[in-house]
Amino acid sequence: MLNRFSCVFFGTVLLSLPLLSTPEASTAQERPAGVETAPVEVVEMSETSRSFGQVVAERESAVAARVAGIAADVPVRVGSRVKRGDILARLDTELFEIEIARAETELSIAEAGVRVADARLDRAIKASERAESLRLNSTIADATVEERQAALDEALGLKQEAMARVASTRNTIERAEYTLRNATIRAPFDGIVLNVATEIGQFVSSGSEVATLLDLGKVEVRANVPANLVDALQPDSAVAGQTGTGAALSLKLRTILPTEYTTTQTRPVLFEILDASTPVAVGQSVSVDLPISAPREVVVVPKDALVQARGGWSVFVNDAGQATPRPVEIGSAVGGGFEVLSGLQAGDEVVIRGNERLRPGQAIAPSNAGPANAVSGAGNAAQPPASGSTPPSALTGDQSATTSPDDETRRATEIADARGEQG
Repeated sequence: MLNRFSCVFFGTVLLSLPLLSTPEASTAQERPAGVETAPVEVVEMSETSRSFGQVVAERESAVAARVAGIAADVPVRVGSRVKRGDILARLDTELFEIEIARAETELSIAEAGVRVADARLDRAIKASERAESLRLNSTIADATVEERQAALDEALGLKQEAMARVASTRNTIERAEYTLRNATIRAPFDGIVLNVATEIGQFVSSGSEVATLLDLGKVEVRANVPANLVDALQPDSAVAGQTGTGAALSLKLRTILPTEYTTTQTRPVLFEILDASTPVAVGQSVSVDLPISAPREVVVVPKDALVQARGGWSVFVNDAGQATPRPVEIGSAVGGGFEVLSGLQAGDEVVIRGNERLRPGQAIAPSNAGPANAVSGAGNAAQPPASGSTPPSALTGDQSATTSPDDETRRATEIADARGEQG
């Protein structure tokens, strides 16, 4: 009786064990895990080095007064945006208008003098011609002829003097009109007023500053680039930049100035701003990622797909609806991802959201994030993360010569922790 019961009991247990230990049966009863996936891509990458600079104005002018006078009106203030020809200041014009009126009166007098000189010259010419005619008939003395010739010469001189007085007076009028015209100081180009150097009632001397005008349409980035990297820069080459607030800049090399700072062994390089995600300000700090190698095609995995594994990094690949772990070897950071040295190929679909709770072989229900979310801003290379640490955001051009002390400290700590875990 006991033996029969034992056989039945153990037989029941043996029949039940496969049902309890089969993972496929357990997995089949679970709902697929909702995850987000993205494809592994091939991008063109070039190694970069980061240099720092600032936004500078290509044109900044201390607008000066051309004539002296008392400021009667200053319609602008600091921060005012002006167009070319807009009024920056007006001088009192009462005296200038009086001078123009006086010059016009003098011109009338000079013109009247010309008419008098013309009449005198006409009489002198007739008298001289009559004297010559009488001398031929021997009815006039030679001395008389000479006197009339001298009177003619004097009349010619007076005519020339009167005409010169007219020309001089006209020049006086032109000068007075110039003074009146330039009593209104106008903006020489579109820009923004940085400083107003005069106020109503102040005396403005000729050549003194009235306002400082900045041309915001002509701003660029000036960076001090290490001399050993200058030769790698190509004319009109596109360069990525970033402001201190994180705004992206699209730059183009404009020129390399032929000077070098001996203390830092750097050269000033000017970059034209092609596009900016947000408005920039003159003096704003900018980091510039300069290419230091020829572009090459690399396989890139999104940084969010990386999962820390024993001895390195791994990713979960969507294998026909199942999460399959795959170890990977990564290289430099590229935009929003990392270069894959081994373990993946272009087109593999990797999990970038929800991978922290997956198990090998677990069923998944992926939603493809698309290339836009996979590797954003790819194209520039930085250093890979240390094994055993969380992969950092892929900052382009992260070179030891340009990283901040905090970044260096954090970097050293990550590497030391990784080595300790591997040891």
